[in-house]
Amino acid sequence: MTIRTEFPCRITEQEDMAIPMPDGCRLSARVWMPEDAAARPVPAVLEYIPYRKRDGTLPRDEMMHPYVAGHGYACVRVDMRGNGDSEGLMSDEYTQQEMDDAVTVIDWLSRQPWCSGTVGMMGKSWGGFNCLQAAFNQPAALKAVISVCSTTDRFADDIHWKGGCLLGENFGWGAVMLSYSSRPPDPLLRPDWREMWLERLENEPWLAPRWAALQERGAFWKHGSVCEDYSRMTVPVLVWGGWADNYMNTVAHLVENVPAPCKGIVGPWVHQYPHTAVPGPQVGFLQEAVRWWDRWLKGIPNGAEDDPAYRAWMLHSAPPDASARHRAGHWLAEAEWPSPRVAASVLHLGGQGGEAARGSLGQGETAGLEVRVATPQHLGLKAGEFFPMGLNAEMPGDQREDDALSVCFDGAVLESPLDLLGAAELRLTVASDKPLGFVVARLCDVGPDGASVRIAHGMLNLCHRESRETPAPMVPGQSVEVAFTLDQMAYRLAAGHQLRLALSNSYWPFVWPSPEAGVLTVTGGSLTLPVHQGSAAEWVPPPAEHAAPWKHRVLRQGRTRRCIEEDLIAGTYALVVEDDLGDAENLTHGLCTGETMSERWEIRPDDPQSAKAVHVWEQRLSRGDWRVRTLAEAEMTGDAAELRMVARLRAWEGDALVFDRSWDDRVARRFV
Repeated sequence: MTIRTEFPCRITEQEDMAIPMPDGCRLSARVWMPEDAAARPVPAVLEYIPYRKRDGTLPRDEMMHPYVAGHGYACVRVDMRGNGDSEGLMSDEYTQQEMDDAVTVIDWLSRQPWCSGTVGMMGKSWGGFNCLQAAFNQPAALKAVISVCSTTDRFADDIHWKGGCLLGENFGWGAVMLSYSSRPPDPLLRPDWREMWLERLENEPWLAPRWAALQERGAFWKHGSVCEDYSRMTVPVLVWGGWADNYMNTVAHLVENVPAPCKGIVGPWVHQYPHTAVPGPQVGFLQEAVRWWDRWLKGIPNGAEDDPAYRAWMLHSAPPDASARHRAGHWLAEAEWPSPRVAASVLHLGGQGGEAARGSLGQGETAGLEVRVATPQHLGLKAGEFFPMGLNAEMPGDQREDDALSVCFDGAVLESPLDLLGAAELRLTVASDKPLGFVVARLCDVGPDGASVRIAHGMLNLCHRESRETPAPMVPGQSVEVAFTLDQMAYRLAAGHQLRLALSNSYWPFVWPSPEAGVLTVTGGSLTLPVHQGSAAEWVPPPAEHAAPWKHRVLRQGRTRRCIEEDLIAGTYALVVEDDLGDAENLTHGLCTGETMSERWEIRPDDPQSAKAVHVWEQRLSRGDWRVRTLAEAEMTGDAAELRMVARLRAWEGDALVFDRSWDDRVARRFV
C-alpha cells in the first residue's frame, strides 16, 4: 500500500459547506477541491450517505477524497438529511425525500462557480445504492457513477430478504440504524446541536419490524430497485463487488443489463473499498476511479469504454479461513458478459436415504431419489456475516460441521481443475410437511482432508416458489418443482478436490427459522453449473494507494471477541459477537469518539421458536467538558404466529438522562 502526499493539483478543504434544499433544510458537506477551482472550474464528485462525515467515515474519507481532488476534481462528501451535521429528519432508507435531495444536490453542485457543470457520484453500500438510484432518476448534470457493494433489487439482494427468506441481518440492521442515527451534530459546527439532537431522538424510527412486515416484493421494495427499468440507466457505470460480501451479484446484473457503458470488477474482498479491503490482493481503486472520471466527466479519451466488460478474481482452492488476509487466485477478464467462455454443465442429484444422507452429483440422470431434509436449527453458525467488514472471523469458516448436519451430494474426485464463473441454478422436486418453510443450498469445495470451503450459497422461501410478488404457503405433502439461483462465483477447484452440494432447511442466524421444524422430502433434482473453459492471468490492476490517513490519537484500545457457545444444561447454541472499537481523538478538530456493540444469536437445535437475538450498541462523543452517549438495545423472538421485536433507546448529556423511549412491535408471520 502506497501513501500519496503529492498530487497534480494543490487542494483546499471546506469542512462545512451548506447546501440548501427546496423546503429550507440545509445539508452539510465537506469539500476538497483544487486551489484554483474558482478560476479553472472542475467536475464535482459526490458521495452522499448517512454515516457522518465528521467522525463515522472520516478515516476512509481522508484517504480517498483528497486523492481524487488532487487529480482535478471537487470531491463533495454530504451527510444525508437527519444525519451528522445536516438538518432535517430521516424516516427510512432510500425514501423519495432522500432521492429528491440527491437530485437537488447534484443540480446545485453543477451550478457552483468552481464546478465545470458535470457531476459524478460514487459510494459504497448505502452510497453505492443511492448513486445507482440517482442515475435511475436521471438528473441532467450527472454524467457517470461508481458503485461499490450495492444492489439492483432491494428485495432479492439486500440485508432484509434473500430468496424470500427473512435474513437475521434485517433485525441486526434495524439495531444498527437505531444506534447510528441517534448521535447529535458536532457543536463546533452547529450551535443549535442540542435542539437538533432532541428532535432526531424524538423522531427516531425503529425500522426492523417495518421491513419484516413487508414479506412480498411489493411497491416498497420495488422503489429504489433499478432493475425495475434498466433502460433508465443511461449514464456510464463502473461497479465493484467482493466475493466475501453478499452484494456480489450486482456486478453481473448491471454489466448484463445496463444500456450505457458499464464495466464490472469483482475481487476477493469483504464489504470495504477495494484499495483497503481484505482478503487481498487489494487493487488501485482510486487510480481506476480517476480514470473513470477523466473519461466521462472531463472527456479525456483514455479508452475506459474499451475495458473488459467483466473482470474477476478467480479464487483458487485453499483451506477454509474465516479471517483470511489473502486469497490465492488470478484475475480474468471477459470482453463481454455473459461470457462465451462459460458453458452450462448439468449434474443430477442421486442416492437415497434419510436425514443427513449422503448422495452423489453426476452427469447421468438418476431415478429413485428420496431424501428427507430436516436439519437442526443451529446449523449455520459458521456461515459468516452478510457483509463482513474485516478480519474478525466474519467470513465463512470450515463448513464440515454444517455439512455433517445437512443432506450432501458429492461429485467425483476431480482429476483436473474445475473452473466456475457465474451463478449455479438448482432445481428440486420437493414436498413439505408444513405450510411455511425454506431450503438452503451451499456449494462447497471439499479438500482431501475433508475441510469444506463455501463457494456460494442460495436459498428459497418455498412460499415464493412461483412468485415473489404473490407468495403462497405450501400444501403439506404435495410435491412441487422449484428452481432458484445461487450467488455469483469465480472459483477454481483443484485436482483431488470434490464439489459438494449441501441442502438444509435451517441456517441460523443467517436466516430466521420457520415457525415449525419441518421436513422436506426431495425426490428429484439437478444442479446447473457455469463451467468456464479456463483462464490464466488476464488483467494486471494498478497497485493500491491512497492519500494520508487521518490524524488521531488512540485514547483506549478496542477489543473484539467472536465465539460459539454451547450450554449443556439449557441445550442451546449461541453465536456471540463483542466488538469494542475503543475510543480515539481527532487531532484536527478535537472530537473524541467511541463505539461498543454486542450481539447474541441463541437457539435450541430442536425448537425454531427458541430463536432469540439480542443486540446492544453504545455510541460515545466528547470534547472538553462536553460529553454525550447513546445506548440502543434490541431483542427479537418469535412464536408460531408472530415475530416480536422490542427496542429501547436512551441518551445522556453528561450524566443526565435526556431521552428514553421503548418500542414493542409484533409482525404476523404470513410467509416466514
